[in-house]
Amino acid sequence: MPGTLSDDLRAELIAFRRDLHMHPELGNQEYRTTAAIKDRLEKAGLRPRVLPLGTGLICDIGDRGQGVPMLALRADIDALPIPDTKTKVPYRSTVPDRAHACGHDVHTTCVLGAGLVLAGLDRQGLLPRPVRLLFQPAEEVLPGGATDAVEAGVLEGVGRIIGVHCDPKVDVGKIGLRIGPITSACDRLEVALDGPGGHTARPHLTTDLVTASARIVTDVPALLSRRVDARAGLAVTWGRLTTGHAPNVIPQHAELSGTVRCLDLESWRQAPDLVHSAIDEVAGMYRAKTVIDYIRGVPPVVNEAESIGLLDAAMTVRRGSYAIEDTEQSLGGEDFSWYLEQVPGAMARLGVRPVGDARGLDLHRGNFDVDEEAITVGVELFTASALLDGNP
Repeated sequence: MPGTLSDDLRAELIAFRRDLHMHPELGNQEYRTTAAIKDRLEKAGLRPRVLPLGTGLICDIGDRGQGVPMLALRADIDALPIPDTKTKVPYRSTVPDRAHACGHDVHTTCVLGAGLVLAGLDRQGLLPRPVRLLFQPAEEVLPGGATDAVEAGVLEGVGRIIGVHCDPKVDVGKIGLRIGPITSACDRLEVALDGPGGHTARPHLTTDLVTASARIVTDVPALLSRRVDARAGLAVTWGRLTTGHAPNVIPQHAELSGTVRCLDLESWRQAPDLVHSAIDEVAGMYRAKTVIDYIRGVPPVVNEAESIGLLDAAMTVRRGSYAIEDTEQSLGGEDFSWYLEQVPGAMARLGVRPVGDARGLDLHRGNFDVDEEAITVGVELFTASALLDGNP
């Protein structure tokens, strides 16, 4: 099957990924990244279109004159607000407290590389149906840049969408596939508590917000575990609790922040009411007044069976069936899910772990890095998918 990488293009893509890694940009601020992608696509004779908000872009390859639905290849382009702690690589981030610690630079490079290869195949008349490259901003910003992208019309004319996500627990050269939910829903929760404070010698005359906060932290997850089917995996996890200034003063205000994650789509839809009720119930025991801001994030990514079959066939053609492994549903969130609310599609886990590496790297950590052979794997997976999707 055509569509493999030349040595020159492989080297160029590695250099491109390293340049992105050195210049990470946060969600909706990816102007340099967008310009770099646009410039390379234009040099290949393509006509990319920047999205309305000024970052991210789409680029169509192939003839759309016959109205054939396109296959969309999606990449996310934003970075994270954390420092890059790697010390032994020349492509460490040059931007303080910014890092591509989730692999979006790899996703972007894979889709760019696939676009360059597919453009060459199209010039030879070998592309069976049109393909849309989608470089999406702000995946890390709830509810995700995918919602703005969909509103901007990026799915118009698209019949299927596929993507990959770096997985440091999968060896390079392999992908992980799963039919059905592969990620979880993820929402954000902000809670403010108020009540009359006072001296710690007379807690009975106060609303003890310290105790109320502590009980919300422990009791709300326990209550929810008895009000939702355990298989739904509904979990509230707190990341911040702020209250008080002095050891002998019961405060008048407290704040809690956390996330709500859920494995099941239907339970996710019920989650706001359930969480509100549980918090109010516990807070009411201590006469604390609550203000709850439940911020909708993303639903689970639910992979469609036929699209998983396409990715399976594409990887088998490129690397053999031994390069495919089953993968589990994670508790991480991904706004790719919003596309799957509109069109069928699937996301694969792209192995980035160097074979034999025992460092235990993980996503969203400052030392995150990849085996760059994963770029070749991702490009060839995308190109084979495009060729097979047009030749059922």
